[in-house]
Amino acid sequence: MVAYGALGFPLAFAALPLYVHVPKLYADSVGLPLALVGAVLLLTRFADALIDPLLGQWSDRLGNRRRLILIALPLLGLGLAALLAPPADGEVGGLAWLVLSLSLTFIGFSLATINYHAWGAEIGETPQERVRVTAAREMFALGGVVVAAALPSLLAKDVATAMQHLGWVFIPVLALGALATFAGAPAAAAPARDAPPGLPLSAVFADPRFRRLLVVLAAGGIASAIPATLVLFFIADVLQLQEWQGLFLVIYFVCGGLALPGWVALARRYGKVHTWLASMVLAIASFVWAFLLGRGDGLAFALICAASGAALGAELALPPALLADLLADGRRKGQAAAGAGAYFGVWNFVNKFNLALAAGIALPLVALFGYKVGAGDTASQGLLALAATYALLPAAIKVVSLLLLWRWRHHFEGRTS
Repeated sequence: MVAYGALGFPLAFAALPLYVHVPKLYADSVGLPLALVGAVLLLTRFADALIDPLLGQWSDRLGNRRRLILIALPLLGLGLAALLAPPADGEVGGLAWLVLSLSLTFIGFSLATINYHAWGAEIGETPQERVRVTAAREMFALGGVVVAAALPSLLAKDVATAMQHLGWVFIPVLALGALATFAGAPAAAAPARDAPPGLPLSAVFADPRFRRLLVVLAAGGIASAIPATLVLFFIADVLQLQEWQGLFLVIYFVCGGLALPGWVALARRYGKVHTWLASMVLAIASFVWAFLLGRGDGLAFALICAASGAALGAELALPPALLADLLADGRRKGQAAAGAGAYFGVWNFVNKFNLALAAGIALPLVALFGYKVGAGDTASQGLLALAATYALLPAAIKVVSLLLLWRWRHHFEGRTS
């Protein structure tokens, strides 16, 4: 399990700059308008999300998770290094670079994560073991995010230079994580002899438990993706504590990692669904508190980062474990071992669609209401819009996710949950 989890470190290392730093990097350093950056992220992330179910189905047909991951990792490494080092060619050149490097990075990231997560779902034999497999992966993932959050301030004072260095550091980190996983992780379960070579996507969407789980995931995921898109702007202009950005991100992800074993223990005692519900309540309270903050409220925001980070631990471990339980039911019928890639392709589609929608809604929305990057106290209406979009909108969406999960809890609390 430890060897399998190791690859989660570099994949999560890549996800932080990919989804958090890129909007601010291209708005600040390249000078692209915030609404334009949001539109590009919406379109490229949506296109990337659309191909994930097809990638998952194709992966099932090829059937060799390790080989597909090996194909994907060089694309991811080179794409991210290029994405974090935009040229100084003006808006047109910067825009083209953003689109092309994002596309390359997304293809590598999608192919790697779909097969990596499907591999994990195929090696768990019991509900408790599946939670531990997922938790091992997410513990390494949180470690990768913490390192990626802390490194930029250590690599360079200038943000653009720090991001460029971060991209080159990522390549050896990726190689080491892959080496550890390929050397020691157990093989995935073999499909049943009479299983089809890959499930059609229609069969995946026909699964009613999976559809309901996707709806809950989508609502909760959008609620998490909006603050992830806006957090650096919130820290810099509402709190005016830009120099603390790395510290806040580290607190958030470290607390997620520290809380994860506790959530696993609670899930074992009270069930995955009720534990997930409790984490949503904690996240909602954190979002609402964040709206009340203003200039210089660094200590309060650090506490919010700790609480919302703790809630993140449950969000990372429990939904994929519920999906692994669902796949285990299918594996007993000779189906899921041949279709795990298709399921995780659709799962990735929903996660990425959340991020695309968050960027496509949040960035143009705050721009529409008068927010300008770096305006500070000179645009109070814009700062209010930023704070409300960062905190209150996610809280409202998370409430919807909580109500849906409560309504459908019995569909997920069967013999494997």
